[in-house]
Amino acid sequence: MLANLLPSLTQADVYRLSVSEKSINLIGETQQAVLADAALPAPTLHWREGEDVTLEVTNLLKESTSIHWHGIILPYQMDGVPGISFDGIEPGQTFTYRFKVKQSGTYWYHGHSGMQEQQGLFGALIIAPQQEQQTVDRDYVVMLSDWPRADPQRTMARLKKQSDYYNFQQRTVGDFFADIQRLGFWETIADRLAWGEMRMEPTDLADVTGANYRFLINGKTAEAKPHYLFKPGETVRLRFINASAMTHFDVRLPGLKMTVIAADGQPVEPVDVEEFRIAVAETYDVLVQPQTEQAYSIFAEAMDRSGYVSATLTPRADLHAELPALRPMTLLTLADMGGEHAGHSAHQAPDEPAVTAEVDHSHAERALAPDSTMVEHSGHQHATADAPPNPHAGHVMPVADASDTAKPLSYSQLIAVQPNHALMGPPDREIKLRLTGNMQRYIWSFDDTKFADAEPIRVKFGERIRFTYINETMMNHPIHIHGLWQYLDNGNGMYNPKKHVINVKPGQTVSVDVPADAEGEWAFHCHLLYHMDTGMFRKLIVEKAKHEHQ
Repeated sequence: MLANLLPSLTQADVYRLSVSEKSINLIGETQQAVLADAALPAPTLHWREGEDVTLEVTNLLKESTSIHWHGIILPYQMDGVPGISFDGIEPGQTFTYRFKVKQSGTYWYHGHSGMQEQQGLFGALIIAPQQEQQTVDRDYVVMLSDWPRADPQRTMARLKKQSDYYNFQQRTVGDFFADIQRLGFWETIADRLAWGEMRMEPTDLADVTGANYRFLINGKTAEAKPHYLFKPGETVRLRFINASAMTHFDVRLPGLKMTVIAADGQPVEPVDVEEFRIAVAETYDVLVQPQTEQAYSIFAEAMDRSGYVSATLTPRADLHAELPALRPMTLLTLADMGGEHAGHSAHQAPDEPAVTAEVDHSHAERALAPDSTMVEHSGHQHATADAPPNPHAGHVMPVADASDTAKPLSYSQLIAVQPNHALMGPPDREIKLRLTGNMQRYIWSFDDTKFADAEPIRVKFGERIRFTYINETMMNHPIHIHGLWQYLDNGNGMYNPKKHVINVKPGQTVSVDVPADAEGEWAFHCHLLYHMDTGMFRKLIVEKAKHEHQ
């Protein structure tokens, strides 16, 4: 008989967490971290659907703190965003969160004050359904994160001075002549001029990279050899959570098929994949069924290939999987930007229909030819005492041929298990938001207006709003609305999936339907921490509907 090994619920009537500063050594040097209960990640909390949660958070820091319950539907006063839903938790004070749990699935919680999330204030949140729907033999959290070598505030200052400070993968003169051989002289010149006009590089997939980050699984580097045990023939559930501040990951388990069964905590029709991209703040639940007595690598590469982290799924603690071949760095193309000048000034006209969110991760098809120097980035090091070289540069591994890459999970494959009949018919109204930014000044915004200068977005309780996101930048933007679900228009009608984070690719237009079913004031932002902090943030106010007789 299969046994569900999800840890049992805490029997205490009140959950308690304390936030404090702690010295830790993850990367060979002592650094200061901001942690809940002195743990990295913070303790995994186990709740049950229908439970009345009381949770006391005590601040032992010398500065204000907060905890946000990411993806959880609750009263806005309990959402944990200083300046929006409450005042924050002052030093020495305790704040008590109280709400009823109205959902189940895989979620997470994190700090929402300053750079504390980047400094380690995050943990997993697992909510058991009232009636268990799927029994598995083993149930594991796989929490991905990026750990900074430099103080996050110093990183922000560097980006403000030089937005490509951490881009050690920029094209060289050698690349120019190689492109002439491959594309021809005039096409290469036209390509360089187009990118120059946009004031960007096709290597701009991420603005903070492995040059600054080490990547972690459950708070451990690959060198610490984290592992998960199984017995052949068992069904194992892996709950992937991307708790990074800035890093999207491409995840694969070479030699082992994964079946995606949930996205952002919500069940989806099972879909078999060999790889998936997980944006910042997203979660995916997958099932695997290893049949043989061998070890498998759980391998997560940074989207820009500037680093990786790995763990082992293994029948024995002393048996570790070999790392798969690293793949070459990817380049953005002008097609990725929606045309020759998309991302600079062009976007869809108001009367054009929004495209559905088909996510094309065919990075292998446009990758550079395999080259070991690209993996090491040896030609692009500009290390200083404050900016050491890419910590992954010494991790030389075979480079995979691009043709070996399987097609990864697409958003279009996410189909809700249960239909939502409220999605039928037109929305009450549409709100278009351009995702904008100025890389030279490192300012990010909606509609070219940063948060400090923007008016709140106001909607009425009971309305169904269609938000259309038009990404005019070269970056991916994972858009998160607190307190409300976003139903992604991916062409599946009533079965469109509901998510709390929608990743919008460069040059892409994506539409979501958002039922305004929770009154209050909510945060609405890009979940890339440095983008949110520089202005890609709004307040969304769901106003109580006025009755006609009033």
